[in-house]
Amino acid sequence: MIAVLGLVVGVVVGLFVRPEVPAVVEPYLPIAVVAALDAVFGALRAMLDGIFDDKVFVVSFLSNVVVAALIVFLGDKLGVGAQLSTGVVVVLGIRIFSNAAAIRRHVFRA
Repeated sequence: MIAVLGLVVGVVVGLFVRPEVPAVVEPYLPIAVVAALDAVFGALRAMLDGIFDDKVFVVSFLSNVVVAALIVFLGDKLGVGAQLSTGVVVVLGIRIFSNAAAIRRHVFRA
């Protein structure tokens, strides 16, 4: 319940404050969001499987975001930022859909 309340408060504050993302960080934000979603779907799957560990979730969440941002940063420095960004999104998207399918099978027994 605390997490849901925190989410609601965060959304409301974000709507009223309208934070600005610095231009330097803009290319990395979508990748970070997709990486964070991968960690959240993985945590939900682990919770439904009965093997959720909060320490693993925090480490997974942070490491996914940092590694994805580093890959995109490296791609920008090498001049292939768009290709590596696409690759990161594809890989994380496959993981998200895999976890979503496992969650669906667990919830609907199908």
